[in-house]
Formats: sequence, structure tokens, C-alpha cells
Amino acid sequence: MKLPLKVDLTGKVAVITGAGGILCSLFSKALALSGAKVALLDINYEAADEYAKEISAQGCTARAYKADVLDREALELVYKTVKADLGPCDILINGAGGNSPRATTTKELYEQGDVDRTDIITFFNMEASGIQFVQDLNFMGTILPTQVFVRDMVGRQGCNIINISSMAAFTPLTKTIAYSAAKAGISNLTQWLATHFANEGIRVNAIAPGFLVTNQNRALLCNEDGTPTVRAKKILSHTPYGRFGKDEELVGALLFLLCNEASSFITGAVLPIDGGFSSTSI
Repeated sequence: MKLPLKVDLTGKVAVITGAGGILCSLFSKALALSGAKVALLDINYEAADEYAKEISAQGCTARAYKADVLDREALELVYKTVKADLGPCDILINGAGGNSPRATTTKELYEQGDVDRTDIITFFNMEASGIQFVQDLNFMGTILPTQVFVRDMVGRQGCNIINISSMAAFTPLTKTIAYSAAKAGISNLTQWLATHFANEGIRVNAIAPGFLVTNQNRALLCNEDGTPTVRAKKILSHTPYGRFGKDEELVGALLFLLCNEASSFITGAVLPIDGGFSSTSI
């Protein structure tokens, strides 16, 4: 992996949730190559462990830990283990999150008669449990790890929290009612935490990725033959760059925000990395 920026994180301990996924495993590699000791947390331990082994094989320090970001008691146990293994947390990346089909309407717009339909998911028949799951996974799944790991940052200058927001936080996306609201909450939480911890010198920022094709959204954006779906065409037509983003295009912004020399006066920021999606209304 070639890093877009040279940032020295030697001696830093980075805790990354959702590290068994594509994006956060990439972030884990970038931080490890920058010198950090990385704790890869994921409910899917096998996936996180596979990435940790890949990183370790490159001569870096990385360990995987099974962690449910919605289980405070389990997080407390992981916190103690990480601290014993690697040291106190300097960097927290809250990467766990996502959407669920149970909290996604079938149609973009309401059509007459939909109020009584049971064969599709509408606003009216969407189960509260699906909405609550997405809200919890994204919002509480950011708050709980922050409560647990940021205690190590108190009283120590130069620590950082990075949250993962979304384009849906700026303007809600059709269908994804709970996800859009949850990511808006993440942006607001980022600003709240930045203010709350300002006296401690803890910087709190977020990145807001634009549209990338991932395993999670591939079915929404790509037909079986690989061509863009109708929804994907709408997104691309609204993106000045006219293409989807690439995973590695998030790494430079992440490293910049974690570099205390380069971004020492930046806190409470939500940085769009979206090919211009949030810059235009047409």
C-alpha cells in the first residue's frame, strides 16, 4: 500500500472499530504503515484477525479483538486488553456502522395506495426494530466506544477521534430513512464532542465519504452485469466528477486530520470526500 501522505504516528496506539470491513481495514493498514500500533475491533473477529495478520506480516504492529460496539460491558473488557497489549489509546476511529434493508423503503417516493401495502417496505409498515437497529449501530455504536476509550486521552495532548459521517448527513437520501438520520447525528455528535473536549486538547473530526461501491451497497448501485442501476445513474449525474469514489481516496484526508502538525487548529469539522456531490444542487 502506497501512502498519499507521510505522517509520523510512531508510538501512537490507534483503536479502530469496524476494522473487519473494507474501509476500516484500509485505514488500519494506513495507520500501521505510519507507525501506529493498531487495534482492529470488529464483531466479526475472523475478518479483523485476517487483516491484522496481513499488517503484521509487513512488519507493523496490529492485533484483532472481537468487539460489539453496542455492548458496553464487552467494550470495557476489550479496552483493558488493548491497553495491556498495546498501551493507552491515542487515536480512536469510530468506523462501525451501516444500513439495513429493514430500515429502507422499497420506493423512493410515496405512491397512492402504498399506505395499505404489505408486499413492499413502506414508511408506514417499516418495523421500529429495523429503524432502531440502524440508529443504534451508527449513533450508539459511536458513542459507546468513545465513552470507553477516550478516558485514556484525557489529560494527554495530541489525541484524536475520527468519526465516519456520510453524504446522507448533509441531505437525506431517499429510501434510507434511519441511516440518513443516524449519520446526521454523527456529524452533530462530532461537533459536540469537539467542543466538550476542547480544553483537553482532544481533536474530534469526521470524514463524510461520497459514494463508493462496497459489498454493502453493491446491489443498490450495480446490476448483475456490472452496469449502473437507475439509482446509481442518479447519483453519478449529481456528482460533478461523474464517477464513484475509490476506497484509497479517503486515506489522505484521514492522515491529514490525524497529523497534529498539519491540522492542529481543526476540530469539529466534517470533511466531504465526495467528488463534488455536496457542492451542487443540480
